Amino acid sequence: MLLLAAAFLVAFVLLLYMVSPLISPKPLALPGAHVVVTGGSSGIGKCIAIECYKQGAFITLVARNEDKLLQAKKEIEKHSINDKQVVLCISVDVSQDYSQVENVIKQAQEKLGPVDMLVNCAGMSLAGKFEDLEVSTFERLMSVNYLGSVYPSRAVITTMKERRVGRIVFVSSQAGQLGLFGFTAYSSSKFAIRGLAEALQMEVKPYNVYVTVAYPPDTDTPGFAEENKTKPLETRLISETTSVCKPEQVAKQIVKDAIQGNFNSSIGSDGYMLSSLTCGMAPVTSITEGLQQVVTMGLFRTIALFYLGSFDSIVRRCMMQRAKSEIADKTA
Repeated sequence: MLLLAAAFLVAFVLLLYMVSPLISPKPLALPGAHVVVTGGSSGIGKCIAIECYKQGAFITLVARNEDKLLQAKKEIEKHSINDKQVVLCISVDVSQDYSQVENVIKQAQEKLGPVDMLVNCAGMSLAGKFEDLEVSTFERLMSVNYLGSVYPSRAVITTMKERRVGRIVFVSSQAGQLGLFGFTAYSSSKFAIRGLAEALQMEVKPYNVYVTVAYPPDTDTPGFAEENKTKPLETRLISETTSVCKPEQVAKQIVKDAIQGNFNSSIGSDGYMLSSLTCGMAPVTSITEGLQQVVTMGLFRTIALFYLGSFDSIVRRCMMQRAKSEIADKTA
């Protein structure tokens, strides 16, 4: 009986491997493709633009600061592989007015052709304890991180479906996979992107349009430096349990996954574990990916429990230290 069950399992796995290539999307060819990157003037966004430009793409950079856009344009142009490539810069706040975003996307398409890949990288982070954060902070982060991804995506999706080709990338965060101390405003805005991406992928998959959600860890960018200014001690200590990645490394992985049409894009072993743990009902690009998630789930959940215990311990220690300091201040 056991031999029969084992034989059936092996046959089933082999069948899945044979069928897997039939359901995997065809890779997107970047040479000559039009790639739009929001938040492309610095950090991960700029590095994604550089990586796509190195592979022959035409780039539209979208950001608020014109000076930073022009500086980024000069940096990107150094990596051209032919004299036909173009870097277009457009200054707009993608989180404020949909009609403005729609207009700038139309301008970009008139100059460089239909958008083949959209990378939603505009975002910001503010950390603080729930009761210390202003209500306006929650509104601002949801506007920038969530609506700042909805508006550009809405502006390109109709053309992508008509052409039966396209990639939409949402840059979330590992804080969009698990909630952490100090990130009640930030995590919720990044978790929202996951829901948007899953629902959108189900809508557009029949049109050969594929969605990728990237979950980068702490990355050495100007945004990360700004985030560190407001981090509570607990958040900083938890963040220090993992290393800080280079934006170039993150960008290469995101571009690779987007080209392949992978729904999840993660960095490093921690990222892989988190993506497997939080896959839930997320779509898979191949049967192999689904099998890996099934096989590793139990082990990764066990490891995650140790991580969570460590994080809780950090929070308790900080609370006790704070209480001791308050007592010492009162008795001084």
